[in-house]
Amino acid sequence: MAEMARLHGSGELIQIEHLAQTEMVPATFLAQILLKLRNYGLVTSRRGNHGGYALARVPEEISLYDILMAVEGQCLQLSGNAAGRSGPRIKQIWEEIGAGLVEKTKSYTLDRLVSRHPAEMYYI
Repeated sequence: MAEMARLHGSGELIQIEHLAQTEMVPATFLAQILLKLRNYGLVTSRRGNHGGYALARVPEEISLYDILMAVEGQCLQLSGNAAGRSGPRIKQIWEEIGAGLVEKTKSYTLDRLVSRHPAEMYYI
């Protein structure tokens, strides 16, 4: 998504092979992620020789939360039993942590992750 944001507005569609090489992600795995992103409405695609992928919205309107929801579905989900003596408190704490994660991921938009220079790296 960061690479697509970097090229956003250029009119170019990005091919899976370019994304796979640039971001060092296996193309088959990337195809699965792009399908989820497309189904969620974050990217568009066009088939054919001059086909590829592009952002469906401007980078400033796509948050990390949007991407997380498209790919994973939930930010944090407590699995297991919330019963017993400790269960209710653990569930409450887990929900607080989840709410904090939602808030933080909504505060970062895709434009903030864009590496403008090939050697530039951002750490979150």
